Amino acid sequence: MVELFKSVYHYWVAIAANLWFGFPGRELTVIGVTGTDGKTTTSTILYEILKEAKIKTSIITSVHAVIAGHSYDTGFHVTTPSSWFVQKYLRDAVRHGDTHVVLEVTSHALGQSRVLGIPFSVGVITNVTHEHLDWHGTFETYVKTKLSLLKRSKVVVLNRDEADLYGRAIPYIRNKRYVTYGIRRDSMVNPSTHAFKTLLPGEFNRYNALAAIAAAQILGVRASVWKRVMASFKGVVGRMEVIADKSFRVIVDFAHTPNALDKALKTVRKMTKKRVIHVFGSAGLRDSSKRPMMGAASSLYADISILTEEDYRTEDVEKIMGEIAAGIPDGKTVYRFPMRKDAIEFAIKTAEAGDIVIITGKGHEKSLCRGTTEYPWSDQKEVKKVLSNL
Repeated sequence: MVELFKSVYHYWVAIAANLWFGFPGRELTVIGVTGTDGKTTTSTILYEILKEAKIKTSIITSVHAVIAGHSYDTGFHVTTPSSWFVQKYLRDAVRHGDTHVVLEVTSHALGQSRVLGIPFSVGVITNVTHEHLDWHGTFETYVKTKLSLLKRSKVVVLNRDEADLYGRAIPYIRNKRYVTYGIRRDSMVNPSTHAFKTLLPGEFNRYNALAAIAAAQILGVRASVWKRVMASFKGVVGRMEVIADKSFRVIVDFAHTPNALDKALKTVRKMTKKRVIHVFGSAGLRDSSKRPMMGAASSLYADISILTEEDYRTEDVEKIMGEIAAGIPDGKTVYRFPMRKDAIEFAIKTAEAGDIVIITGKGHEKSLCRGTTEYPWSDQKEVKKVLSNL
């Protein structure tokens, strides 16, 4: 009943926002990017490509909103802002002469009408894996909510290697133009047909790049432009971000789903013959069913798993860590630190030459939620603080 009330509330707020700001989405070429993982990197790569092509472009992602060159903080733990702010940002983009907007679109945004009234010129879907079942109830509902973006998009970009997702998408793209991308299966955009060099690590980032390239191609960007951007693009803050690279490396990444952890840790595992030390937690009052799956992913690739807090809110952090630990097989090296700063300090002081410390879950975020209070926080700053005291 509460969720129904929220949905109705958001719907009427969206109607009001569209009327107040005059349906600015109709005056723009809006590219929507959705999926469980990879949205922010894909959106940012596409944004950089469009800028390099001299197309006046704004962007709204989980990191920030950049409207006509001006950066705005979108709030704590926010990817797609409320419909009021989305419409305001779109109107500001129009007012300042921008013609394109890259918009990161969450399942909550789709389910809560935050992007109501926006005609998407291009809709990109990266992947759909286990996440947000606390809100959607079932995986089927979650998938359908994500796929609803395709119905509202003039042209669709699909990951062909996600066979199940591709099959589910077919009913949504009948009589639509669509472009597929991928590495393994037959696809229209792949490393052979669209070769590029990149500084980004991991196969998952190749997928992110291909998705952005596919969207850029739809928008008429020349190959020479996206090749140039891909060769120099260094990544997004809090996404496989190397904070220290001396005798051992320290990496901060936003991975907070089982799938994202698997991909990030698999990549890091290939980067060293020494130990992988993994610091992570799981958010409170969110999808608890993923916690043991996250523990399993960590134990598969990490030599040492260090469990800690990650916005536990009003849940018991010890309980959360216990649920994560339930997915870690006996015999694995596991430590628990309720305070994130203690976990990071222990990880760094434990690291030896050649090791990699990877800290996941917070990425770019600037706060930790304990109880009902947001406390200032930065994984990057904490890492540097510990290193400076060694």
